[in-house]
Amino acid sequence: MPHMTSSRVSRWDQHGRGHVVRVEKAGMQRQLTCETCGWRRTAQFLPWLKAEEHLEQAHQATVDPTAGGD
Repeated sequence: MPHMTSSRVSRWDQHGRGHVVRVEKAGMQRQLTCETCGWRRTAQFLPWLKAEEHLEQAHQATVDPTAGGD
């Protein structure tokens, strides 16, 4: 069984609510799972971009909490 690693893509919506998609890697495949709605998808390429697209489209969450403010 391949070693499993994971990361997270986090965004906030316009109401200040946080939304997270977990990206778990096993071999060449990555499993995306939204902690807010349970959406799941497998992706081999650009999983973080697909996670960002889901957060924007499904939850209107576009604010990156890791981006520095002014």
